[in-house]
Amino acid sequence: MTISIWRYSHLALAVSSFVFILLASITGFILAFQPIAEQIQPYKTADFNTITLAETIHVLKENYPEIIHLDIDVNQFVSASVITNEGNSLNGYFNPKTGAFIGNKIEPSRFFQFTTNLHRSLFLKGVGRFFVGLSSLLLFLIAVSGSVLIIKRQGSFKKVFSKIVNENFNQYWHVVLGRLSLIPIIIITITGVYLSVEKFNLLPKFKTSHVIDFNTIQETPKINTKDFVAFKNILLSQVKSVEFPFSEDVEDYFTIALKDKELIVNQYTGDVLSEIDYPLVSFFSNLSLNLHTGKGSILWSLILAIASVNILFFIYSGFAMTLKRRKTKLKNKFQKDQAKYIILVGSENGSTIPFANGLYKQIIQVGETVFISELNSYSTYRTAEHIIVLTATYGQGEAPTNANKFLKLLKENKQTQNISFSVVGFGSLSYPDFCQFAFNVDQALTNYFKQTLAPFTINDKSVEAFDQWVQQWSKKAGLQIQIPKETLVVKPKLSNKLKVINRTDVAKNPDNTFLINLKPKKTLRFKSGDLLAVYPNKDYRERLYSIGKINGNIQLSVKYFDRGLGSNFLNNLKLQTNFKARIIKNSSFYFPKKASRVIMVANGTGIGPFLGMLHENKKHIETHLYFGLRTIESFNLYKEQVQEYVSENKLKKLQLAYSQEADKNYVQDMLFKDAQFIAETLQNKGVIMVCGSLAMQKGVLSVLEHICSNFNNKPLRFYQSNQQLKMDCY
Repeated sequence: MTISIWRYSHLALAVSSFVFILLASITGFILAFQPIAEQIQPYKTADFNTITLAETIHVLKENYPEIIHLDIDVNQFVSASVITNEGNSLNGYFNPKTGAFIGNKIEPSRFFQFTTNLHRSLFLKGVGRFFVGLSSLLLFLIAVSGSVLIIKRQGSFKKVFSKIVNENFNQYWHVVLGRLSLIPIIIITITGVYLSVEKFNLLPKFKTSHVIDFNTIQETPKINTKDFVAFKNILLSQVKSVEFPFSEDVEDYFTIALKDKELIVNQYTGDVLSEIDYPLVSFFSNLSLNLHTGKGSILWSLILAIASVNILFFIYSGFAMTLKRRKTKLKNKFQKDQAKYIILVGSENGSTIPFANGLYKQIIQVGETVFISELNSYSTYRTAEHIIVLTATYGQGEAPTNANKFLKLLKENKQTQNISFSVVGFGSLSYPDFCQFAFNVDQALTNYFKQTLAPFTINDKSVEAFDQWVQQWSKKAGLQIQIPKETLVVKPKLSNKLKVINRTDVAKNPDNTFLINLKPKKTLRFKSGDLLAVYPNKDYRERLYSIGKINGNIQLSVKYFDRGLGSNFLNNLKLQTNFKARIIKNSSFYFPKKASRVIMVANGTGIGPFLGMLHENKKHIETHLYFGLRTIESFNLYKEQVQEYVSENKLKKLQLAYSQEADKNYVQDMLFKDAQFIAETLQNKGVIMVCGSLAMQKGVLSVLEHICSNFNNKPLRFYQSNQQLKMDCY
């Protein structure tokens, strides 16, 4: 419920302030370049921060018989109004070291003036200023509510900047850019509100009122301005303006406005006649103006420009996500009490709903009655025989927004007939709480209904995995269901061009396995453990291969199948042939930068990413490899590379298990044999990495669970949550 409140608040604020924030962002982006245009002008003097006020006034007096006033702006440009020896008035920028005139004052262009007026008041004067100030306040609240949603999504404040899984372009960049832009946007909004409040005279007013006893002012001892102690102690960088005496009367004086106070100085003796500190409201006014406009800093101006563009993207992506959720509304042909099958969906951003709708349509197509709704709409179903739950997980194992009431509703709504159920969890292995809410739902349902299938998990919306579950479930249900895969996915853009530079002969390997090396046509950023997505028929069907990075190239270990879509495609590629694919980041399976020890467990082609990791193990982190193969000859494909890593001390120990030799052995058997060593590795902050078949993974996890509970008195999940167990199995 809490998530819903924050999400609806976030959306309501965005909708209500859309027009004003849009205009403010566009004009703000344009105005961010005005300070940059000023800063690049050649009016700033070298070593400005070391020049004293005494030096500058002295050189000006030497060059000009009369000086009226002196100003220093936020760009550290020195401007003055003087009378020349010829009696002419001269206004503009001067060199504070030499007194030379260097240029006329910069006047804002008409374009910037127009944009400034639009940004400040929308040309509506006081009414416009009010709405602009209000939109700043609303944008601040949007930023706060968005931050709360990010914290809830990540699980805690400490994890705000942890990895974000790229499930959807709009959602991913909405969160990533939101995190990066949060502080600048907060500053923009707070200063915008402050300046608006100031314009409406709602802040305490301050007027300098010096008290000077003119009867005590002395004309002696008269000293040169360059020797005034007050002027010598003031750096020019501290000065805002100087008003010079109007006449030679002793009652006329210098008025020095500094950044934090104002001084009255005797024009003859240099004595400070009065000094008044500015209040905090004055300091905050100047600070707000500079922070909001970017004046005086090219870097901050660029940050403001980027933040303004990001706000525009947030407007687009936020509404795009909202429209996507609305498009994924659930529609029914039958009433809930007429349906034999009930599909309940839990989704945070709508990505699970296409899978649920696909299943719904196919059940309808085979002539069965079905009802689909959100988990939060759970009710009684009079004729239901089977419940199917398809749900994502939010944050740290929490329910999605439309499923956070389900567990409570399950207890309140009692079904009167016998019902079976199946649960499918959608999530990402990049998160430690992978599909945790689905497991929670499955556990809760077992208290009321009969389980048809064990909970099935789907990583990164895998269409192939979903198809596997559909086949299993339809067989149990006695239905002939086939969901068209193209209805579940959108063909991705293939942006990475690769060239085949080497490939081993599949016929020479007893397991029909081959290595293929691919060279990127341009510089790509990837690591061993990332995934290469190949589209053999240039349609929705993708095949994923774990990457080993060797000398900047991609090396894949591929199992060949006669009818294998991906393996046939790669095996038939000729040398020097180019093709397009895409690289998928898989940071949860990277070789650790720091670890007391690394244990690699692989079987078959699962060694592929490990070959790349060992190649890049330049820090010589102690690494052990447990490798499962069918026969001794199976190892020949990798033997040369592995022996090279051993000789270079990148791999400390290799242990091979052969499942088809006389002494039949599996990697989990070797792990069980080395239980004490495995336990010590985990105890000492070591990392275990597993890559290969799901069958092997199941056996390895069983052994590791046994070792952890019997030797370390802790569950395996403890080490997995500490990122000490990394897996990529298929």
